[in-house]
Amino acid sequence: MSQTKTNKRQGSFALPIAIMFALFFMIAFVTGYQNPLGDVIKSMSADNAVMSQLGTFCNFIAYAIMGYPAGKILQNKGYRFTALAAVSVGFAGVAITYFSGMISDNGTALAVYMFGALVAGFSMCMLNTVVNPMLNSLGKDEKQGNQLLMFGGSCNSVGATLAPVIVGGLIGGSASSIASANPVFYMAMGIFAVAFIVLFCSKLPEDPDLGKPKAAIKAMDAFKFRNFTFGVLAIFCYMGIEIGVSNWTYQDLSTTIGSIGAGAVCGMFWLFMLVGRLLGGVVGGKVSSKAMLVFVSGLAIVLLALGILLPTSKMAFFGFDSNNLSFTSVEIPVNSIFFVLVGLCTSVMWGAIFNLSVQGLGKYTSVASGIFMVMVCGGGIWTIVQGALANNVGIVNSFWLVVCFAAYLLLYAIVLSKPVSSLPEEKEVLYEGGRKAEI
Repeated sequence: MSQTKTNKRQGSFALPIAIMFALFFMIAFVTGYQNPLGDVIKSMSADNAVMSQLGTFCNFIAYAIMGYPAGKILQNKGYRFTALAAVSVGFAGVAITYFSGMISDNGTALAVYMFGALVAGFSMCMLNTVVNPMLNSLGKDEKQGNQLLMFGGSCNSVGATLAPVIVGGLIGGSASSIASANPVFYMAMGIFAVAFIVLFCSKLPEDPDLGKPKAAIKAMDAFKFRNFTFGVLAIFCYMGIEIGVSNWTYQDLSTTIGSIGAGAVCGMFWLFMLVGRLLGGVVGGKVSSKAMLVFVSGLAIVLLALGILLPTSKMAFFGFDSNNLSFTSVEIPVNSIFFVLVGLCTSVMWGAIFNLSVQGLGKYTSVASGIFMVMVCGGGIWTIVQGALANNVGIVNSFWLVVCFAAYLLLYAIVLSKPVSSLPEEKEVLYEGGRKAEI
């Protein structure tokens, strides 16, 4: 569809834009409710810390399975078909999780729960593949497209903020059944159902070349760009920071102040991510991605080290009371405050890494985006690895693994992100600042 035609029909896209915002919210909410549900799974598994991360693991390992197929579906079938399929799969995943709460045998219930989390993860991967380019295409121009993405990211942060707060409050401190979170599942399935109906009845802009034969692009050729190769590893490590800090801070606090207080405090991690994204949007046009990543990676290392080394004596901190929908004061260990503040750093890491990784890729950018989506599986893999460490050295000391991730991001920003290609047909490479140089 041409830009002119899109502009003329812009008014008809108000409702789909709202639905995309709702889906951005649901991506974070459905992913985020696995964290407080981890307390229930832990209690069903003889208090094994690793078992508390089963839902998160299944959610994110789904990206490794579905990332590439989702990109191919989008390429061959378009936004509308892929979005409808994603919403349908999401409804099924939440429904399976709901039914797992009806099973009395713990072993069977856990197996069904894991399958539901995996199916929901397929949906989250497909939705992530759709919502970003779709929102961008729904804008009247490039600037409005970016603005819509920023608002969508903010909705994502709101969903991530509310998930541990609402679900933590619903399941309480002594829940031992997945069914205790049934109201959340009802809400999620309801939104998915409404989203399907609206998307089915809506007309969405599609790629004008949809359905036409396309020249084959070898995915492996993208790895001949050094900045992309090391950037893929950077995204893999970034997921270990975002999910590792949020999940394991929650698990640490739930043992000291209970799941309700832990949910209230860890909701602030995602609120800080929202604040960081808004600030990043303001300064993003003035500060390079490299400088931004250097700053937030260095700051994350400092905050994480303080969180590990400072005492666990308690002090007042602010959380969010889901019952009264208001901020409240919570007594938490001093070191946990610094873990929560890492949300300010993770807020802009993804965008900065992506921008640095795709510089100079040209026609390989789309295939690179699909590979990036696969690497989101790091959120599931690393949280299990950190859980194994937590079982042996304690939760707080397990955060040294996250420090290593932040250190790699700092190294990537300073040294490894320089765009260099080994492809013989690439005669020039775009360096930061717009200067081109021969390879």
